[in-house]
Amino acid sequence: MSEHEELSFEQALKRLEEVVQRLESGETSLEESLRLFEEGMALKKLCTEKLERARAAIKKLVESQGGTIEEQEFDVSDLSAQE
Repeated sequence: MSEHEELSFEQALKRLEEVVQRLESGETSLEESLRLFEEGMALKKLCTEKLERARAAIKKLVESQGGTIEEQEFDVSDLSAQE
């Protein structure tokens, strides 16, 4: 079990944002940058898995009520426009 598996989606996303900020700052050594990159990849995977589980649970709930879900691609740039 990785050190991040106990984090909620929100906690993992916040930590991922912190990692990205540190990497983008350019103020870390090569070794620290590699460690942060590795941590970031693990956090990204965790967030993706949690989102996929939530999507599957929602789909199952809707379908159990006789409904259907129209899936659409999510565009991350939509988030940037809202900030």
